[in-house]
Amino acid sequence: MPLLEGVVITDVAAEGKALAKVDDMVVFVPFVVPGDVVDLQVVKKKHHYCEAVAVRFHSYSLQRQPAICPHFGVCGGCKWQMLPYDEQLKYKQKQVMDNLVRIGKVELDGVLPILGSKKTEAYRNKLEFGFSDKRWLTADEVGSEEVIDRHNAVGFHITGSFEKILPIDDCRLMDDINNRIRNAVRDYANEHGLTFHNQREHKGLMRNMMIRNSNTGELMVLMQFCITDETEQSQAEGVMAFLDATFPEITSLLYVNNCKFNDTFGDLEVVTYKGNDHIYLQMEELKFKVGPKSFYQTNTEQALELYRVARDFAGLTGHELVYDLYTGTGTIANFVARQARRVIGIEYVSEAIEDARGNSEINGIGNTLFFAGDMKDILNEEFIERYGRPDVIITDPPRAGMHKDVVDTILRAEPDRIVYVSCNPATQARDLNLLDAKYKVAGVRPVDMFPHTQHVENVVLLVKR
Repeated sequence: MPLLEGVVITDVAAEGKALAKVDDMVVFVPFVVPGDVVDLQVVKKKHHYCEAVAVRFHSYSLQRQPAICPHFGVCGGCKWQMLPYDEQLKYKQKQVMDNLVRIGKVELDGVLPILGSKKTEAYRNKLEFGFSDKRWLTADEVGSEEVIDRHNAVGFHITGSFEKILPIDDCRLMDDINNRIRNAVRDYANEHGLTFHNQREHKGLMRNMMIRNSNTGELMVLMQFCITDETEQSQAEGVMAFLDATFPEITSLLYVNNCKFNDTFGDLEVVTYKGNDHIYLQMEELKFKVGPKSFYQTNTEQALELYRVARDFAGLTGHELVYDLYTGTGTIANFVARQARRVIGIEYVSEAIEDARGNSEINGIGNTLFFAGDMKDILNEEFIERYGRPDVIITDPPRAGMHKDVVDTILRAEPDRIVYVSCNPATQARDLNLLDAKYKVAGVRPVDMFPHTQHVENVVLLVKR
């Protein structure tokens, strides 16, 4: 593959990469910023573009700042740490607008500036770490003459490698408790000769760790083990006893025995070793119960701002029937319920609907109804005839966006307003194009939930033409 010398990086592109142009070829490059002048090693070449990595810097951009994380450039989780936060927000706003204009092809009105996160470090309330008996070696380690231990790592999966883990010593995405717990468990496991999981052979006791904290001062730790005999059961209980004795601040200490071919545990029994089987998160005057299988936005403080934007766009007066599609654990539904006549939430995951009902009960909210099932099957004319034609629809679908059948049903239901919350502006733009026949965009507000990454949420208000 060719070496491209003295290339000027000119812009930021999708997936956290930057771009340059060499002759008529577009080149995508990770971990560089506009203004950097670099030599690039091409690693993949297509007809109209290529991908490359920077192998030498001739000069650094004035925009560039030092990364905050010792694992930056290898981990890949925070691709924009070298870009000042104001610049990150500028490019996220541009990303949203480019998608709405290029894919959505709709007229835009009421566009507001992106709402940045108050916290840019330690903003997450949840992290998951994998265990592997094969550790990822960095480029420096591969080229080193020192003997490197290639075994037993606790950390994050490298993109494109399902079986190897990059060892993490210091992650700044969460309060430092994540570092203290993860590193302590790693040291305990190594000192006691515990086996780390092998993804190909599907064996090894230590498999995964999830840490969740809350703005109510609670802390959850869930360990995933692969227990196959009495010896491993005893070893697992030893790990739990160690966590209990070393970290008394843990209020929900749980474990699950998972010897499946993947790390998902939605269908498995979670054992409460000590404390509660849940924690609570506070949002305004509301409390939300979050269990180990529950979904909750991972940036607690910014989730409040996101939902406030959605509530403001909904323009509720207390008289409206609101449908909350893809309601999850009913966070948005319960958040807007006191400003509505009734809120109906629909969600595919039945356990999440149980959480949603529980959250209504906890907060004394009596004007919500929740239904579990596939959105395209539940939301139909018969459902609308039975429960009422909505005045407002709030929709917060997964990254894939809404199924066309759901869009068609929304068009037939003809609510006065639609509030579309999205974690993927590209699929949101596609759906806006489908809704354009009857609705115009009256408000747009991006919200940054994930500083130092390319990801951005976007809220759009649609009003009936």
